[in-house]
Amino acid sequence: MDRVIEIADEAAAADGADPLDEAARMALADGTADALVEDDAFALLHDGDLSLVVRPTARGRGLGSALLARASSSYGTGLTAWSHGNHPAAAALAASHGWERVRDLWVMRRPASTPLPPLDVPDGVTVRSYRDSDAADVVAVNAAAFAHHPEQGSMDLANLARRMAEPWFDPAGLLVAEDASGMLGFHWTKPHDGRLGEVYVVGVAPAAQGRGLGKVLTLAGLHHLAGLGVEEVLLYVEADNAPAVAVYSRLGFAHAPADTHVQYAQP
Repeated sequence: MDRVIEIADEAAAADGADPLDEAARMALADGTADALVEDDAFALLHDGDLSLVVRPTARGRGLGSALLARASSSYGTGLTAWSHGNHPAAAALAASHGWERVRDLWVMRRPASTPLPPLDVPDGVTVRSYRDSDAADVVAVNAAAFAHHPEQGSMDLANLARRMAEPWFDPAGLLVAEDASGMLGFHWTKPHDGRLGEVYVVGVAPAAQGRGLGKVLTLAGLHHLAGLGVEEVLLYVEADNAPAVAVYSRLGFAHAPADTHVQYAQP
């Protein structure tokens, strides 16, 4: 799969966004993805999600259209595909093959230099770092919180362990909120490099929602990332999730139109 990584890295450098998301790269590394590879383009399939990438120097020759037709023939129907960065060429390609725009995922960003409000944890609630004994509770809270989310809600113990095996994982950056009843929610932060941090996942159990814990956990994670010395924090949020967008906006996050990922689906 060296050519896949080579083409993907060239596209990321040219476009300013990685054409392979975390799930695609993990599937590629684990050997659970299927690929159609040509000299200057590839189509990668994992869990029904298609990544199609053309080398920047080979664009405009119809390679993307030909490869999409080949992938549709090889993999059948019911596929989805992401355009990371909402590229006009991807929109035109999708339209020409009858694929429909079905989801918009926003990237919101916050400068770490913007002061954070103090962390005010509700009485009876404790926010602490992850322990190995928390794994089952994190999976259970995640499943309940993201029951209708097609990617995040499917995380099981094996997938949790797989993510924790990544070099960036630090248990100190996975914060959980609990009270006498058990785990209420969690905020998993992700350091990307010395200057960038991410609000990776914030999940609150449905029974604990409405108590402001989403904001508390988000703020706790932001304080943690600030302590690491990052310059900027980003997060991903569904564009139509108005309550979450409002919470993040009040915490200083903003969205630029170019920072939009678009998912297309076969009709």
